[in-house]
Amino acid sequence: MGKTNRVLVVDDFSEYREWLCLKVKTNGRFFIVGEAANAREAIQKARELAPDLVLLDLLLPDANGFDVHQELRKVVPSAKVLFLSGYADDEIVGRALTDGAGGYLLKANANQELVAAMDAVVLGRTFVSSGLKATRDAAQPLVYELATT
Repeated sequence: MGKTNRVLVVDDFSEYREWLCLKVKTNGRFFIVGEAANAREAIQKARELAPDLVLLDLLLPDANGFDVHQELRKVVPSAKVLFLSGYADDEIVGRALTDGAGGYLLKANANQELVAAMDAVVLGRTFVSSGLKATRDAAQPLVYELATT
């Protein structure tokens, strides 16, 4: 049996956060170590819990996800980040990936793509939700290896 990855779920909408946790718990490769509703709580819990993967909402009440991601990289450099967002904007997706996020998942696609996105990101691949311009085929999520140089 493979490694169980420790997951921190960060989203300000409690019902959505609870749904994500339930969805993650159904997969034996992932274990929820904590939840956070805002940036301050996310950084504090990441520092305490050292997650392998952070599911990070792009918009939080006290900061944007990009700023939180930069802080997470300082606090837990080994943690991978999968952004969750309702925004299907190619510039935002591009910025998330350029900033070093492991992936970008549209919240509308989470029911179908969450586990595949998490698997890709923890394996060091980049995941982009289907339906975004960045995908090669709108019916299939783009998963590709990061170039190693």
